[in-house]
Amino acid sequence: MKPRILAPDRRQVLAGLAASLGAPAAGFLAGGAAPLPTAQVLLQARPATLDLRPGQPTTAIWELAAASHTRGVHLRRGDLCEVVFRNDLPVPLAPAWYGLNGAAVADPQRGRAPTAPGTTETSTISVLSAGTLLTDFRLFEDRLKQPARPLPIIAEETGLVAVDRDEVLLIEEWRLRQDGSAVPPGQDPKDTTALYTINGQTSFELSASGNERLRLRFINGSQRSVLAIKLEGHEVRVMALDGQPAEPFPARNGALVLAPGARADAFVDTARSAQFLLHDGKEARRIGALMVTGWLERRAPLLPPRPLPSNDLPERLDLKGALRLDVVLGAPDTGWARTANFSTASDPAFRTKAGRTVMLALKNPAPVATVFSLHGHHFRLLDKLDDGWKPYWLDTLAIEPGQTERIAFAATSPGRWLIESVVTDWSAPRLVRWYGVE
Repeated sequence: MKPRILAPDRRQVLAGLAASLGAPAAGFLAGGAAPLPTAQVLLQARPATLDLRPGQPTTAIWELAAASHTRGVHLRRGDLCEVVFRNDLPVPLAPAWYGLNGAAVADPQRGRAPTAPGTTETSTISVLSAGTLLTDFRLFEDRLKQPARPLPIIAEETGLVAVDRDEVLLIEEWRLRQDGSAVPPGQDPKDTTALYTINGQTSFELSASGNERLRLRFINGSQRSVLAIKLEGHEVRVMALDGQPAEPFPARNGALVLAPGARADAFVDTARSAQFLLHDGKEARRIGALMVTGWLERRAPLLPPRPLPSNDLPERLDLKGALRLDVVLGAPDTGWARTANFSTASDPAFRTKAGRTVMLALKNPAPVATVFSLHGHHFRLLDKLDDGWKPYWLDTLAIEPGQTERIAFAATSPGRWLIESVVTDWSAPRLVRWYGVE
């Protein structure tokens, strides 16, 4: 393997300068107040098209794009990132971030006005954790004229992760009319056909050599459907969920089941060419392929992967002293509001003191699965007897009809944060509430 020669970029130069001068000096360079950003992300809301019907006219969509980032947005844990957002769409919008704990800019409806058409807004975020993040316009679905593509954001670990390649696989769902136009989520999909893509392609191909170890970052970028994706003939070892490291475990039957907005980092050791199969709860379909050519020779065989570095979330949760609450998802008489009608002047779902553990019993009264998302924190999925939890963290969870799931999290980020609820039906409205950490 050829050695990698790294040229320092703006982030590395600024980080090194700040480190060499120390925090007080870095603050002095910034004008005596805030430290210097170590990275910059240029985001743009803009019209776009996708070739969803090969040989026919393209489909008009909207997208959140990373201007000047040709290979996707890559940050690093510990970055102080300057985010410059340009809105070139005809409605006010703001990107919402998922997996970015403790950052106020991640929750655009908490009293912060969206960016007006034709204008630019600059904000700063702290990247506290490494992992697979996602940012999109789902909190402004009520004003979308076209379905809008989300944008993956990769926050890299500060140390080396032993993989040969790192690939993002963004799965998206589309509802197309007969004329090829696309229906945004939250609207009636009558007389439409469901279509799925990986990285914007209806027939995705990933090329690799045999005996490579791939880190595949699967993202369910659909807005309503719980999806299962499987790579035939390969063990898929789950390393992280929703941007947080997990105790490595093999995906059941090689399939990853992802709620809308959920992410899973998996390691795959390539052996042969294989198909990516997608199941939407009704049928399985081929959505892409892994094309293996050649063989990568190694001095030593691949060993089972070691866990990814911790993001320093708490190892234990105080369940005995937790604040315990029941939350009925989507119930109209319990404070849920459509995103267009949401106000931080409404009553909170709950308030808690900073540092306390919160346990929520999430009840789904709907006749179909409902998706719950927690902003500002990651949570543990509790065992049925509340005597333990699954060995991973989540920020998004699909709950079966009529069922109750219990979660717990340590309320470490002061502020007002959103919770979301949406049933897995294309025309269903997205509902929100807020909770306070004081």
